[in-house]
Amino acid sequence: MRQFDLAPLYRSTVGFDRLFSAVDQFVATDAVPTYPRYNIERTAENAYRVTVAVAGFTEADLSIEVRENALTVKGERKPDPERRAEVLHQGIAARGFERRFQLADYVQVTGAALENGLLHVDLVREIPEAKKPRRIEIAIGGKTRAPAIEGAATEVPAEVQKAA
Repeated sequence: MRQFDLAPLYRSTVGFDRLFSAVDQFVATDAVPTYPRYNIERTAENAYRVTVAVAGFTEADLSIEVRENALTVKGERKPDPERRAEVLHQGIAARGFERRFQLADYVQVTGAALENGLLHVDLVREIPEAKKPRRIEIAIGGKTRAPAIEGAATEVPAEVQKAA
């Protein structure tokens, strides 16, 4: 695989450091974690679900944290002092883990649930009104109207309602 040197781009751009860091992470193949397995699903137009296979972990063993557009899922199994059985073969992984997922702007975690050995983390992208596209009315004959937000309900003034 090719190695890309992004150093010239760092020197000639301002404010794109997060983008270049993300590209560096995607290109790096040295230490790609494979445990635990996970799925990323789109459940609606602006809703997503990350499902992580965490068989053998309890709610107390897991932690979920969102910081600076990164979702981190950690698992650390605590030894069970009551377990006295001698393990002859251990095929079920019991090691701790840390999985990180980069989140796009305006993506927020709305909930998490542990069900049948799967940790489901629900996410939604909520774009602020100021960032949504707006439709601007074109002035005809020098008369201008206030810009209208596409899809927004328009209020009818009280004087117009009384006249009707």
